[in-house]
Amino acid sequence: MDDFQADQDNKSGETGGFIYTCFDWTETIVEAIIPVVLILVFVFRIVSVSGESMTNTLHNLDRVLVMEWYYKPKNGDIVVIRKGQNLDEPLIKRVIATEGQTLSIDFNTGIVKVNGIELDESGYIKEKMWLREDGEIPAVIPQGYTFVMGDNRNGSLDSRSKAIGLIENKDIKGKAVFLVFPFSRIKSLG
Repeated sequence: MDDFQADQDNKSGETGGFIYTCFDWTETIVEAIIPVVLILVFVFRIVSVSGESMTNTLHNLDRVLVMEWYYKPKNGDIVVIRKGQNLDEPLIKRVIATEGQTLSIDFNTGIVKVNGIELDESGYIKEKMWLREDGEIPAVIPQGYTFVMGDNRNGSLDSRSKAIGLIENKDIKGKAVFLVFPFSRIKSLG
């Protein structure tokens, strides 16, 4: 009987140790996942690009990491917008001018000037802008608004159009900070 009892105690100890180890690992994994989930919910979000308006910088179905925490629009940033004035779908565009800045666009030359200074857009636009949309281009961006355009200027519906128009700052979800998918093109977006 003593051998049988010792054998049972040994098996019970092994089972208890195994269960303890499983609970220990589970606790460790949960403790590691919770901060990541909280950060992804409240600070960062992964957003899928839809369409070709940001080509060559971003392509259809690319995935970008968006920082949402207390973001204020800055010139040159790529932003995710909840919606345009007359559209209900999210947009990804580049900030061209922010509230209080002067803006002029010469559609004959494709030159964009903010506060009288020509923007050097050679690093991101797909081609010279020739398309003039039906929207009104304000000389000064009003308070609480931002003017955005896609990098594929001739294939982008953006603030130049009545369908999108100026973007209210409250509708800007955040700044795209990293291209995270496809893995072969992972890079910082500034």
